[in-house]
Amino acid sequence: MTNISNLTLYHYPLSRSARVKWLLHEMRGEDFKTVRVALRKGEQYTPEFLAKNPSHGVPVLDVDYDDGTSQTITESTAILTWLADLDFRFAPRPEDHRARAIYLQMMALGGSWMDQMLWNIRLHEDILPKTARNQEYAQFNRDKIENEIAPQLLARLDQGEFICGDSFTAVDCLTGQNLNWARAYGLCNHPDFKAYMGRMKSRPAFQLAFADAKEFEG
Repeated sequence: MTNISNLTLYHYPLSRSARVKWLLHEMRGEDFKTVRVALRKGEQYTPEFLAKNPSHGVPVLDVDYDDGTSQTITESTAILTWLADLDFRFAPRPEDHRARAIYLQMMALGGSWMDQMLWNIRLHEDILPKTARNQEYAQFNRDKIENEIAPQLLARLDQGEFICGDSFTAVDCLTGQNLNWARAYGLCNHPDFKAYMGRMKSRPAFQLAFADAKEFEG
């Protein structure tokens, strides 16, 4: 990261920005800035924030480069992938084609399929007005996680302590948060998931990233 002078993460507790905060702590300790976006107060709809992310969500990462230029990146999966490619302690190198294929596959599985299923459960069990909720659809997503997603993750954990084998990668920040979320909904209770989450929660960077979890307002 020699060409980056500063990173600023726009964050809200327990949201998808926590997975990015986790990786930043793994990479840089506390050498980045965090700006809290009060989602419950609607700060994500201010003109200033919408200029950064028209989709009005967190995470958003502002990047300042040494040459005086800057860039804004949105979408947690994109940010995780981009960050890890700056520091290959957290991702297989592009020339390691086999390992890279597994890594990208698991990143996509967590950031698209599993994330969306968890969001659909949350929408139809907690967020939407009761008249708009569809319990059958929520159960459909629960079943897909247990019958389709969980077996794929367990198969990966059969290969090592982490999702991509014996080394911690950015995928673990994504999958670890998703599993934490799933387990809060009574899903993914296999002993191997419990052991995996025990390993994740013992990491100092995880503890820093989720230290504000009690401040979450759903």
